[in-house]
Amino acid sequence: MIRFLIKGLLRDRSRSLFPTLTVIAGTALTVVMYSWIRGTEADIIRANANFNTGHVRVMTRAYTAEVDRMPNDLALLGADELTAELEQRLPNFDWVSRIRFGGLLDIPDASGETRAQAPVTGLGVQLLDEPSIDREILNLDNALVRGRLPSAPGEIVVSDELYRRLELEPGDTATLISSTMYGSMATINFAVVGTVEFGVTALDRGAILADLEDVRLALDMEDAAGEILGFLTTGIYDEELTSRAADDFNDWIGSGGDEFEPVMGNLRQQSGLATTLDLAGAVSLALITIFVVVMSIVLWNAGLIGALRRYGEMGLRLALGEPKGHIYRTLILESVTIGLVGSVIGTAIGIACAWYLQEKGVNIEPFLKNASMMIFNVMRARVTTTSLFIGLVPGLLATILGTSISGLGIYRRQSSQLTKELEA
Repeated sequence: MIRFLIKGLLRDRSRSLFPTLTVIAGTALTVVMYSWIRGTEADIIRANANFNTGHVRVMTRAYTAEVDRMPNDLALLGADELTAELEQRLPNFDWVSRIRFGGLLDIPDASGETRAQAPVTGLGVQLLDEPSIDREILNLDNALVRGRLPSAPGEIVVSDELYRRLELEPGDTATLISSTMYGSMATINFAVVGTVEFGVTALDRGAILADLEDVRLALDMEDAAGEILGFLTTGIYDEELTSRAADDFNDWIGSGGDEFEPVMGNLRQQSGLATTLDLAGAVSLALITIFVVVMSIVLWNAGLIGALRRYGEMGLRLALGEPKGHIYRTLILESVTIGLVGSVIGTAIGIACAWYLQEKGVNIEPFLKNASMMIFNVMRARVTTTSLFIGLVPGLLATILGTSISGLGIYRRQSSQLTKELEA
């Protein structure tokens, strides 16, 4: 029967071409959009994890409540001891201490007078450790634009945009003016040895990176840290694992109500990311639902028109004694064939387009000039195993559904009435 159906479809291409092209276009678009949403979601997770939240983050309760202010007066004390304890209790994470700070970067001229100034956001990370986990997580070797990374105390790198704006030269002295953990003014000189470009607008506008111990010395934060970040050793964020780790840690610490007591939260619980991730999931579901509904309506109309055009054929088949139910089933089998062929071709085209967007990406930097969220300037699609089926199944479903609905109009007519209509 299948062979007979395929021959019929090939012989009368007019009745199969439009539905097939419709399924191809709809399936390809669905695959591309789904892969794009998944890629955006992955980029948001990766950017926020690497530069901001980690997969899990430990802070004091007081710091957590005011994290956007970077309140280092509320920082964790005994951070090194706590990190060692975390490494023992949760060995499936890599742990790093960080200090975030704000300040003013002053560039003196030859006479010591201010030549240029700019507000900066600073990040104290473990740059000089061997091996340096932060260096790998922040992808600093690839982010380097000019010069080199710090190799000795007293050296920093700055964002390349800041470097150009302040008209710096390699080796220039830059004075950081900030405040210590205890509220007094802090000034310290650094040597600018290189520039980096993270591809994240919020950082590239004006960030400096210094070794954690240099920042501790400058801000009077010996053995302290604003936060301790944990990254799963797999490199992939896992909601279940991070939630369990946070619950285990918080149960271990207990809840004494002390505002300086450490507390752990996972990535989803921070920076409003739960809303963003839920929205991405909702958009994916809505996209598939809209696709099925719209495609079903289009294919219903196509199926209805096709069935009306084939009244003569159906009349002949009825006259030869073929049961009406059998005719209806052949319509469904035809739709399955069309849906399968169209979905396979559409999925292949969609995967190819999504793969291109994954490799090349789309530069959205012009739209992020005033953005503060952690998102890469180049957004990419993400081709996953689900991408192979996300268009195939709905495409086939929409084709069958559309044809089934259109065919019911014929199937429900009495054979005698249908024969009269066919003879008219």
